[in-house]
Amino acid sequence: MLIKIENENFIDEISTLGAEINCLKSKKDGTDFIWNGDPSVWKNHAPILFPFVAKPLGDKYLIDGIECEYPKNHGFVRDLETEVIYQEKSKVVFQLTDSDKTLYRYPYHFCLQSEYELVENGLNWKLSVKNTDTRSFKFSIGTHAAFCCPRNTDPEGTLNSDYVVEFEGHKPLNRVVTTPENLLLENEEGKCPYTKPYNESEKGFIPLTADGFGNGHLFAEYSSEWVGLRNKKDNSLVSIESKGFPYCMIWQNTAGKPSFICIEPWHGIPDHLKTDHIWDHKLGLVSVDAGKTFECTQNIRIQK
Repeated sequence: MLIKIENENFIDEISTLGAEINCLKSKKDGTDFIWNGDPSVWKNHAPILFPFVAKPLGDKYLIDGIECEYPKNHGFVRDLETEVIYQEKSKVVFQLTDSDKTLYRYPYHFCLQSEYELVENGLNWKLSVKNTDTRSFKFSIGTHAAFCCPRNTDPEGTLNSDYVVEFEGHKPLNRVVTTPENLLLENEEGKCPYTKPYNESEKGFIPLTADGFGNGHLFAEYSSEWVGLRNKKDNSLVSIESKGFPYCMIWQNTAGKPSFICIEPWHGIPDHLKTDHIWDHKLGLVSVDAGKTFECTQNIRIQK
């Protein structure tokens, strides 16, 4: 079921399935900012990633000695129905708690809330994970928003290459070294993860091409308040908050012609190529004590 919120400037539709943004549209000119989810290209729009990001090596983790199978990327939230616990015209809050559908894959009691509120210049988006267990647990969390590129209101002939990914800090970027399958590699000294300079020609800017950006560029050691998608022709910008996130994945559809760019702030990181599959050994996890809550924001801002 889709839940609609709106204000004077925007309409936002969020699905109860995964509490996933399905639509973010300008009332002024009808611009769609979020990918439409065409299943022939990529069926999602902006899924929430929990309790891990990326794909487990071997499709499994060992948690408390129990083998938990994960055949899909990015955890289980996007495949589960969530409950609407609060709603008004421009704001809605969704909640997912542990159940038989989660405990066999993640044997902890938790409460994940996803809060969306439309504001004058975009969408406030907050995630919180409350530990309702009697013991501490670890997890990863992130988002996977797909921003249209080009947009439905762009002039005819606008290409992917008319856009650029921009890191607000405008400092040289460092890319995490991975395999082509986005598994972590270690350097000669055994350090993992490790980074190398991205060597972009303009600091903090990732150029796009008409043929596509490529699959899975993971960045770390940046200090940007936001990462965004800028139209070079009219200077318009849609951005997502990255402050406080240690990693940011930039990903583009690999099926069909380039249609969107995913900007994905992560508290978490893919598996090491040499992983032993033990959950507590996984790199990049967040730890939260019993009764405590972890919060992060991924506010989307639109300048058009």
